[in-house]
Amino acid sequence: MYSLAIDTDRTIEAIATYLQEIVRRDHSRGVILGLSGGLDSCVLAALAVRALGPQAVSVIYIGDRDSDPSIADRAREVARLLGLTLETVDISDEMAKRGVYAPLFVRLLRLSPVVAEISSTAYRLVHGEPPFVSALRVGGGETLTPWYKRLMFNLTMRHVDEGFSQRHIRRRAIAERLARERNLSLIGAANLSECETGWFVKGGIDDLPVQPLSGLYKTQVRQLAEALDLPEAVRTQLPSPDMARGVTDEFGIGHLYRDIDIVFDGHDRGLPESEIAKTGVPPNEVRAILELRRLSAWKRTSPHEAPPVSGKFGSPIRR
Repeated sequence: MYSLAIDTDRTIEAIATYLQEIVRRDHSRGVILGLSGGLDSCVLAALAVRALGPQAVSVIYIGDRDSDPSIADRAREVARLLGLTLETVDISDEMAKRGVYAPLFVRLLRLSPVVAEISSTAYRLVHGEPPFVSALRVGGGETLTPWYKRLMFNLTMRHVDEGFSQRHIRRRAIAERLARERNLSLIGAANLSECETGWFVKGGIDDLPVQPLSGLYKTQVRQLAEALDLPEAVRTQLPSPDMARGVTDEFGIGHLYRDIDIVFDGHDRGLPESEIAKTGVPPNEVRAILELRRLSAWKRTSPHEAPPVSGKFGSPIRR
């Protein structure tokens, strides 16, 4: 059985120490972070409270009309358990003014999760790849060919991708403003799996300079959630970008996080693709996941601080 197990006690201690150092360095009153109700932000909030105490941790939920109410409920529940007051901001009106909800395809996605499934299947049949991969190509400067593939992308995924970007960039701007006004250090909850696949918005809320979890794979963040005794609903939930009905992270990326983490870890070990495939990840998926890392390189150019811990092969926190 392939293991990405980490020493959770050592990891928690290292991140807590890092957060304390950030506050001292910035001469701030504490930290502020977006608490979406997802796994990563809940883990980061719990770590921040452990490091600084609830009085020095501010959490904000920034949603819009397409946000999943059940995920928002989890954010409120986790905030309550951690002794935090969850501040909420609704950006629906602003996104409507920007035309985020106007495209026909975006309106169709709101009807049912089945729309996302059917449209994604049709897209794969025409393009031979998930919509997300095409978005990475276009963002990196490629021109989709032939013309009918470009047309299909422009009528569908382009609108979703632009709307996703608008939301995340606006969320970052709000969080940065609050951090400045309140003398708080802004921290983000992106993990290594998202960073390596490009499953984030460049310049958005998951592309902040300080991201304490960005050295850990998604499966390792889940280990922290268990060690921190977060609610089962948080620990077991399907990761979601919370942007359209039926669209989870793994649906959008086109691969399970377990497989993503195994492939990247195996590649970092220097294993050939044939050896990585022996872990149970099909060879075609191994190649596709490694291609995501190549196609998303253009996203990983923003300045970031080195995370306090690394879950990669050879790290002292790996078991």
